[in-house]
Amino acid sequence: MLLAAPALAPVAKAQAAGAPTAAAPHTLPKLISGQYPPSAASGKPQSPRTIHHFLAGMLPDNIRLESHFTTLAPGAPAEPVEHHKHSEMWFVHEGTVTLMTSGVVRTLKAGEMGLCIAGDEHYITNASATEPASYFVVSVGPPE
Repeated sequence: MLLAAPALAPVAKAQAAGAPTAAAPHTLPKLISGQYPPSAASGKPQSPRTIHHFLAGMLPDNIRLESHFTTLAPGAPAEPVEHHKHSEMWFVHEGTVTLMTSGVVRTLKAGEMGLCIAGDEHYITNASATEPASYFVVSVGPPE
């Protein structure tokens, strides 16, 4: 449910429905204060990675904000090593993850947070072969 300007309700609804969030900067909606429920799970059936998107859009001063919740199956393979113009924060909800930033590997447990500054190479994966792991992601930075 959106608790903001009714004229922008379709934007929030589309985001909550899992609309693509990797659109070009000029197509990302202007975000407004309000409530953003998670989308339906995205990912291929039987995928070891399930993602629920909350929002992706633009803040004042041309700042991009995106957030999602990811669940990794036990033994899920690592994401490819990446780097972006935005910074990312991972808040571990359940289990244990391995986070690599700039060549340094760290183990994060439920209740802990990891940070990757814009431009640093990184990946995150489930550290357990027997237990699931989940985390909430917030990314903020310039349009990409």
